Parts: sequence; C-alpha cells; structure tokens
Amino acid sequence: MAERLAASFLPAAASPSPSARRATVAAAAAASFPSSCPARAGLRLRCSRSGSARRFSKAGGRGALRVVRCMAASDAAQLKSAREDIKDLLKTTYCHPIMVRLGWHDSGTYDKNIEEWPQRGGADGSLRFEPELKHGANAGLINALKLIQPIKDKYPGISYADLFQLASATAIEEAGGPKIPMKYGRVDVTEPEQCPPEGRLPDAGPRDPAGHLREVFYRMGLDDKEIVALSGAHTLGRARPDRSGWGKPETKYTKDGPGEPGGQSWTVEWLKFDNSYFKDMKFLSQIPLEEQKEQDLLVLPTDAALFEDPSFKVYAEKYAEDQEAFFKDYAEAHAKLSDLGAKFDPPEGFSLDDVTSDEPADEKKEEAAPTPEPVAAAVATATADDNNGAAPQPEPFSAAKYSYGKRELSDSMKQKIRAEYEGFGGSPDKPMQSNYFLNIMILIAGLAFLTSLVGN
Repeated sequence: MAERLAASFLPAAASPSPSARRATVAAAAAASFPSSCPARAGLRLRCSRSGSARRFSKAGGRGALRVVRCMAASDAAQLKSAREDIKDLLKTTYCHPIMVRLGWHDSGTYDKNIEEWPQRGGADGSLRFEPELKHGANAGLINALKLIQPIKDKYPGISYADLFQLASATAIEEAGGPKIPMKYGRVDVTEPEQCPPEGRLPDAGPRDPAGHLREVFYRMGLDDKEIVALSGAHTLGRARPDRSGWGKPETKYTKDGPGEPGGQSWTVEWLKFDNSYFKDMKFLSQIPLEEQKEQDLLVLPTDAALFEDPSFKVYAEKYAEDQEAFFKDYAEAHAKLSDLGAKFDPPEGFSLDDVTSDEPADEKKEEAAPTPEPVAAAVATATADDNNGAAPQPEPFSAAKYSYGKRELSDSMKQKIRAEYEGFGGSPDKPMQSNYFLNIMILIAGLAFLTSLVGN
C-alpha cells in the first residue's frame, strides 16, 4: 500500500521541483474547493493529503492531478445529536453488543510497528468498506453498519471513525457501564484500498489462548491489565455458531430474545454491563472442559485463559471481587483502544463534554451527502437474517389476537387457525383487515340459513 501511494504521486516523466509541485497542488485545491467545504465553528478545516485525497491519476495521463475529497474534523454539535439518536437506537433494537464490536474491530487492526497512516490500521472508518467487512473476524458486522448508516446520513458532518467509536462508548454507558473518557476528531480513510490486511483481530480458539491474546494486544500497545479489562466486555452479547462457529443455537437465557432469539451468552443478563463475566468465568473455569460444553453460559478458550494464566488471573480475580475497580480500568482501556491508529483533526482531538454551542444542532447540519457507493452496496446486499439480534423483529403470530373474544387458545388450535388464516390471505406479520372469526361466524350463519331454506 505504501509503495502504491508513493508511486501515485510521481508523474511518468521527470518530476518537477518540490516547490513547483506544491504550487500545482495549491492551485488545484483552490480551484476545486472555492467554497464547498465550510469551516465548522470551533474546529479547523483541513484538506487531507493522504490516501487518495490528492494524487496523480494514472487514467488522467502524465502529471494529471485528481482532487477527490476535502476532509475536516467532525462537527461537535452533530456528534452530540448523533449520540442521542444512538441512545434511541439502543432502546429499540437492543444492539449494544454489536455496536461495541463495531468500534473495537475498526480500531483493533492497529499495528504500533507501522508509523504511516493509514497503513498502521486503527480507528479510521475503514470498516465501512466491503474488503474489510468480508474479513472472517467481522462476520455479521454488516448489520451494525445497516443500523448506524441512517444516523451517518442524518449527520454528514461527522466521520465514520468518530461515529463507530461514539456508538461503541455510548452502548457501554447505556448498558450500565462506566462513562468512557472519549475524544473525537478522527479522520476517515477514503477508499477500500486503504483497508488493513486480514488477520490482525483476535481469534476465539487459538492453540495457545494466552499467548495469542498477548500477540494481538501487545501489537496494539496494550498490556495484560488492559487485555483482561477489555475481555470483561463479554458481559454483553452472544455468540452464534452460524456466524462465529462458537456457542449453541440457543439457551434458556437467549431463546426469547430480546431482539432475534438464539445464540449463547457469556452471562445471564447479557444486555447489562457489570462484572458478572468475571464472576461466571471464575466459577465455570473450575468445571472440567467436557462439562463446560453442557452449560448454558459460554466459555471460550480465551475466556478460560484469564483464570489460567498467572498474570491474567491477578486482574481477573480482582475484577470478580471489585466492580468499581473493573469499571475504572475498563473505561481507561476502552478509551485507549478507541484512539489507536487514529489521525485527529484538530491533532489533540476534542471532548464533547467541553463543547458548548449557542446554536441548536439542527441549524448546523449540512445537506446530507449521498452514501458512498461501496457502503450502499454492502448495506443493500445484507440479508434480513443477519441482524445479530439488532434489528426490530416482526410481531409474533398470536391466534388469540384475531379471535372474537381475544381468548387464549391451545397450541394445536393456534396452528390450525394459523394455517386457515394464511390460506385466506393473511400472514403472521400482516393481519387481515377484518375480524377473522367474525367473518367465519357470518359465513357459517349464512350457510345455515341457506340450508334451512333448502330443507323447507
């Protein structure tokens, strides 16, 4: 990637002097962006020179300059409003777990050994592009994008990178977890070619679980305490065998949802953020492996490692006993993870708690920009079954709902009524406009009347 980007700035013939190139770029930028990128209050406007923002186009011939996009920091007022919309989304779709995963997987590709942005990976919004969405570790995350995209469309003045991290932190807080000391102003990558290579995210079942966790998280610059603290986020969510290869199709804790039923959770209350994960793992890790598989709560090899590895166990034991200590360490680790690899504008970032505005957020909104084609295509091709428990589900069929007296019926009668009901053109998700049983009663009465006439 670095070689391609470097080569793209060089014309085919002899290169002009550095000063001449700078003058050419400045002139093109001035011509292309006379007034199309208004500065946002309190934040600096910056046109990115990285990636494909400015480069010589091969298709355009020797020395041709193609200006693609003007980048700027996210608008603080829009971020605040988006946070409220995310809270509403969480309340109606129970998508807390997948939103946490969305933010983590966008930032978790960071490699501290690579200095160049965006080659180093990290929180740069690249997860919205199809090449990265197709990574094995990101299975199902298209559904998180489906949920968050309308908010991005509503607030075009914020970056995907900020939105993903905002959704992740908000999901933790709304589930009862600690307030995350977040900062914003992350710059987005601009094209699929800037996505990181596959293989940088953790695997749930490696041969050496503790060693694998260290290999992945040390590469990000995180330590053992942060590894264990972040693992505590497994207190939220479920694993599904048809997506990750782990977990049961359903358990007594997940068979009724909320959201899409099924999967296997790590904790009983899998939409509540607390230290239950460490308490449950401490108990379950003492059970023989063959018996763990029969339990309703999930234990991955990387979960068990937290109480088997001597260094990890110190923190895991502490968090099982002290929720306050867990919350403190988790909030710090989450904030650090969300910043990994990010390029901020302004460079120091900004906190939403420090931002005040005299204008309503709605007055600062720009005209919504069209959804980028790769994102729109990825969202459009996602199936309805891939909602990971996040999308609202249709109301279940209830035969009693369509009965004249609203009486509860036996299961066999419900099945019979449902078959007849659908035969008349109804469906479980779209009730017939008229009362089904009343129509049947009228029909029977009419037949009885005709029969009596024929008999007479």
